[in-house]
Amino acid sequence: MTINDLKNLGANVEEGVMRCAGNETFYLMLVPKALDVSRYDALEKALEEKDFKAAFEAAHALKGVLANLALTPILAPICEITELLRPMQEVHCEELLSKIKEEREKFVALL
Repeated sequence: MTINDLKNLGANVEEGVMRCAGNETFYLMLVPKALDVSRYDALEKALEEKDFKAAFEAAHALKGVLANLALTPILAPICEITELLRPMQEVHCEELLSKIKEEREKFVALL
């Protein structure tokens, strides 16, 4: 995975690298951590179990990580799902989950 690979997928790498004190190597080390499947599985599991508090917390945590790294294609649907979950009530967000998975897989393919 390179900076250009991430740019080609729509990540705002300039912003992400800036948040990593300009250190591209550090930035590239953090990206795989943001793609760790367990983070996304926790969100999906909480939604399946209708644990909307846990789902909101998982989505909010992902939002923070993805925003800091400026992984925009995954961040956009995570932001949407976070706001839908904010009231911690039942929501139907299957399409957003699919979009999140689809975008995440594009980045994972670079690893």
